[in-house]
Amino acid sequence: MVNQYEVHAVTPDGQEAGVLAFAQQKRLAFKEQVTLYADDTKQVPVLGFKARQVLDLGATYDVFDAAGTPIGLFRKKFGASLLRSTWVVEQPGWPEIVGQERNQFVALLRRFVDSLSWLPYHFDFEIDGRVAFSVERKWGLRDTYNVTINEPNLDRRLVTAMAVGLDALQSR
Repeated sequence: MVNQYEVHAVTPDGQEAGVLAFAQQKRLAFKEQVTLYADDTKQVPVLGFKARQVLDLGATYDVFDAAGTPIGLFRKKFGASLLRSTWVVEQPGWPEIVGQERNQFVALLRRFVDSLSWLPYHFDFEIDGRVAFSVERKWGLRDTYNVTINEPNLDRRLVTAMAVGLDALQSR
C-alpha cells in the first residue's frame, strides 16, 4: 500500500495548471523518506525529505533539492502537538516558521474521536506573527490540499515538502 501525491500549479483565477511534482510514499517504512519527481515516470527527482531518526514522536525531516543539497528542514513539536498539532519549518537565513492547526476544536475532535480523523484541517505557518504560508485540507473523497504562500522569498520546495509531510505524517 502506498500514498500517492500530485502537486499541481494553479493559475491566478484558481484553475489547475498542470503537475509540478509526483511522489509515492511506502507504508510502514522503517525510516520515513519521500522523493518527489517531475512526473509519474519517477525518472527526474525534484526534491525530497528524509527522517533523521527512526522514532517518529518529534522527528526532524531534512529537505533536499534534486542534487541532494539540503534546503531546510521541518519537525514536529511533540509536546505542543498533544492537543493541537504544531510543526516548525526552518529555511537557512530565516527565523523559525511555526505552523499550528488553526481550529483547536477540530484538532481535539480529530485526536479523540477516531471516526472523525477525516475532518479537514487548516495549518497556518507564521513568522513573527504573520502568516508565511498555509495548508488547508479540503472536503472530498480524495485528499486535496490548498497551499497559499504569502512570503515571496520562501523556498517553494520547502513548502511543498511540508505540505506532503503533513499528509504523510500528521496521523501518526
